[in-house]
Amino acid sequence: MVVYTVGTFDLLHVGHLALLEYCASLGDTVAVGVASDEVVKLYKPNAPVIPLEQRIKMLLALDCVDIALPYHELDYIAVCKEVKADIFVIGEDWGRKPHNQGVEEYLKDNGKKIVQVNYHPHNSSTKIKAQIIAQYQIDANTYNK
Repeated sequence: MVVYTVGTFDLLHVGHLALLEYCASLGDTVAVGVASDEVVKLYKPNAPVIPLEQRIKMLLALDCVDIALPYHELDYIAVCKEVKADIFVIGEDWGRKPHNQGVEEYLKDNGKKIVQVNYHPHNSSTKIKAQIIAQYQIDANTYNK
């Protein structure tokens, strides 16, 4: 069984690892779609800090990831077909956007499963970036006195 999930995977952290290890527990092959900077700009205010090629390389270094490939449009159906996904793992913030509904219909029509997971409560790339900025501001204020 091929398990497919998608994300930005900027500033790889333990929450990402938990998601990917969970995906590995569901099937034989874990395929990860990595959002390009252009795609990320469609739903997040800032572009990723880590370049796309490096995010893919980090994911492929994990034992629980077999395939990592970029996606350049909010069209999950094409990659689901390409990797022959049997299960599509989505996050709790998936929502009811048209591109999401399209892949849901495709998967259901083809006898495939969608599994929704909760995010790891202690980490997110956004929180890590905010902590770095806060620490930098504290350090800058301390050294500028």
